[in-house]
Parts: sequence; structure tokens; C-alpha cells
Amino acid sequence: MSANNPYSVYKSNSVNYASKEQLLLMLVDGAVKYSKIGRQALVDNDMVKAHKHLVTTQEIFAELMASLDLSKSGEWGKQLMMVYDFIHTKLVEANIKKSVEILDSIIPLIEDIRDTWYEAEKLSKVQAQAK
Repeated sequence: MSANNPYSVYKSNSVNYASKEQLLLMLVDGAVKYSKIGRQALVDNDMVKAHKHLVTTQEIFAELMASLDLSKSGEWGKQLMMVYDFIHTKLVEANIKKSVEILDSIIPLIEDIRDTWYEAEKLSKVQAQAK
């Protein structure tokens, strides 16, 4: 894709000008997407594709952990860090073992995290409008 491609320009701008909240939602959407692609690649016995997408999902969770400010988030932040770390560890294990079963156990958790962040964003907007 060239830099003049309208879709490429749009995609680049959507990341470059997104708020922190929007970036978080993009990350959790990506985690769901890439974990499912990785799972399907394992089913299809495409180990290169599976590895690529599982590593991408691992990197997303590493970024989520790095961006979590534990000094401001209190106890819920510590709990969330533990969940992120658990998922990251299981993604590494699933990738090493090429295990669909492990992915089947954590993809619903990844989806729950995404859904929770979307709900938090909605509540935040409602609270902001109420002020």
C-alpha cells in the first residue's frame, strides 16, 4: 500500500490522532482479532501464521501491562495486571505448545476484557455528559 492510498492515510491518522481511551480499545480489539486468527491458523496447521498472530497478541498484552499505571490505579490495577500477566503467560504457552485448547480457555477472557473496556468507555461518556 502506498502512502497515497486513502485507506492507508486514514488508518495512520486514526492511530496518530486517537485518544488514550481509543488506543486502548484498538489494542483490546486487536488482541481478540489476532488471538482468533492465531487459533484458526493452529487448526489449519499453519504454524508460521499462528506464531505471527500469537506473538502479536502477546505484544499487545505486554503493551497493556506497560501502560498500566499502578501508582494511580490502586487495587483494581494490581488485579488487572495479574489478569494481563496470566493471559500473556498462557499465550506464550499456547504458542510454544501449539495448543488450541489453551487458546480456547483464554480467548473468552480476552473478549471479556475487551467488553469491559468498552463498557467503561460508555460509562465514562455518560458521566462526562452528566457533569
